[in-house]
Amino acid sequence: MIRVQEYRPQAFTDFTKDENVKVYQEALAKVRQEIVGKHYPLIIDGQKVDTAERMVSLNPCDTDEVVGTTAAATKEHVDQAIAGAWKAFESWKNWDMDARARILLKASAILKRRRLEACAIMSIEAGKNYAEADVEVAEAIDFLEYYARSAMKYAHFGSAETTWFEGEENGLMWIPLGVGVSISPWNFPAAIFLGMLAAPIVVGNCMVVKPADNAGVIAGFIADIMLEAGLPAGVLQFLPGHGSEIGDAMTGHPKTRFITFTGSVPVGLRIHEVAAKVQPGQKWIKRTVMELGGKDALIVDETADIENAVTSAVQSAFGFNGQKCSAMSRLIVVDDVYDEVVGKVVERAGKLTMGTGEENANVTAVISQKAFKSISEYQKVGAGEGKVLLGGEAPGEHNGKKGNYIQPTIIGDVDRNARISQEEIFGPVVAVFRAKDWQDALDIANSTVYGLTGGVCSNSRERLEEAREKFEVGNLYFNRKITGAIVGVQPFGGYNMSGTDSKAGGPDYLSNFMQLKTVTERW
Repeated sequence: MIRVQEYRPQAFTDFTKDENVKVYQEALAKVRQEIVGKHYPLIIDGQKVDTAERMVSLNPCDTDEVVGTTAAATKEHVDQAIAGAWKAFESWKNWDMDARARILLKASAILKRRRLEACAIMSIEAGKNYAEADVEVAEAIDFLEYYARSAMKYAHFGSAETTWFEGEENGLMWIPLGVGVSISPWNFPAAIFLGMLAAPIVVGNCMVVKPADNAGVIAGFIADIMLEAGLPAGVLQFLPGHGSEIGDAMTGHPKTRFITFTGSVPVGLRIHEVAAKVQPGQKWIKRTVMELGGKDALIVDETADIENAVTSAVQSAFGFNGQKCSAMSRLIVVDDVYDEVVGKVVERAGKLTMGTGEENANVTAVISQKAFKSISEYQKVGAGEGKVLLGGEAPGEHNGKKGNYIQPTIIGDVDRNARISQEEIFGPVVAVFRAKDWQDALDIANSTVYGLTGGVCSNSRERLEEAREKFEVGNLYFNRKITGAIVGVQPFGGYNMSGTDSKAGGPDYLSNFMQLKTVTERW
């Protein structure tokens, strides 16, 4: 049996070493030669299916460049994929848990060998710099390794605890749900895409997966690895397509048993609503596993280590251009140290370099023209709701390349009820709040509908303990950045409007995709 205790998170690459930069740049050259421009068809029942329409993925740092294309699924393809997945389920559900887990471990081994290629694809397709791409691929590998080992505790009858009763054998058995739909985001197009499909699959389900519209190349690369690892035909159905065309067809289908989604609150609530409506021929209540948005805050009080707080704030706010659901978009500083902390944050952020992912810039272009327009509008809104301390511009190009470039923007003295205080921006725009004291800071932190990540920089044990109980987030960090959850170390997921708190990468995550049967035999 594969043992849970063997799991260890992947180490990150040190890009301060010239030799690591060199091999990354070699991988970029290889990907440009072998993968950029590639087309990925649909995969239905193990067969490649092409379509007349193609989804085009653009380089956000050079929007004149097509990174690659995928086929575009229709509603008819959805019907075919779900039917095929149920057919595959009849045999897949009977595989030993060990056997299914070994496929994840084989996929992990392949991805480890091709780690730099996966990183390089995301530098080009998503604009990720070297470190951001590297930690994401490490997370993707971790999901495979962790879920393979976590599955072992669900493998046998009686593995869930019941109470002894004279004259009978009583036990619980875990059984897979059936066929699920996965709709994944563009901001972690390798790790979240892979984690959301691998977890249900390892415990016996079959998956129909729709990657983000503008991340089809890395998704196709990952899907190919899963098939190379030995997944039987039909267990994984790869269905890129327009959400407006196939989203409701996937989530509302009467044969869809469960849905796992990571993305925005409006889309998540729409999926939840569609899933809640029972369709003709449906014989179950659909289960939804949701990871939604955030309006994440870092509190800095007067007892904090100021330099550590500044580093934590800048890393949390501007890593991958603030395009993380866990990113710090609100900095809350008590009045006694407000000027010092905010001044140093502005100074540090002002030194961040702008450029492409391939150049390994600190700040690159945001993912799409749609995101660019939305974020630049929020820059204008913020300028009317506070004082622009840094940035505020959206140049849209850099060094002669047309792209979705947004300046890192910090807006000071913002009211807690302002739009930029309450609405998720999903870009490099930070609202800064002057709190009267610690209690006021905690009140501001809890003043939104979200509950994803948060942090406190303080040397007061009393305040840290109070925050542990009262700061309303699913992932809370003390005296460090509020991004970068590690699989198995910091199970990730929020509550309130931030999702169903399913805790991806946690010890009970796989149970979201299983159901329990109690079996009693009288002796």
